[in-house]
Amino acid sequence: MEKIKEVIVVEGKDDTKQIAKAVNADTFETNGSALSSKDLRQLAKLQAARGLIVFTDPDFNGERLRKIISQAVPGVKHAFIRRDQGVPDEAHGSLGVEHADPAVIKEALAHVYTQETAPATVITTAMMRQADLMGDKNARARRERLGQLLGIGYGNAKQMQKRLNMFRISQEQFENAIEKINQEEKIDEQ
Repeated sequence: MEKIKEVIVVEGKDDTKQIAKAVNADTFETNGSALSSKDLRQLAKLQAARGLIVFTDPDFNGERLRKIISQAVPGVKHAFIRRDQGVPDEAHGSLGVEHADPAVIKEALAHVYTQETAPATVITTAMMRQADLMGDKNARARRERLGQLLGIGYGNAKQMQKRLNMFRISQEQFENAIEKINQEEKIDEQ
């Protein structure tokens, strides 16, 4: 198994255990949703030395950590799983990377994104409206599917537009994903 150069930032020890089933990598555990200034300094050092991949849970706290780290440590990479890929098998437990199949983890790590702090706007609000990603009764479901297809996670309309541009999703990638969503909706209607 080839070793991943970057350090993978996860929320806890169970995430580390699950990632170890999929890839050979070092992890940095945030121990939940709290990050101290000491943790952020350590992450900045790791980013400078080896690079970081932020791989947090697809929930509110995971997104919160992702934002904090991105703001404090520019240039980190991001890996995402969909919410349905992190659902626990048992009746207890919370949504998270620790429940993802090793194949899902490998796939997420094969498609990481680097977030830029000052994105060049490519996907406009008008494009979002035209694609029924805002202001439409099905907008939420369409944004969720778009995030799945592009591997960038879910966000409300404003967050999704920002994420599309930060991760430099091209207009062609955007249009191809929207076309796929439209085709899937036509099939569902039949």
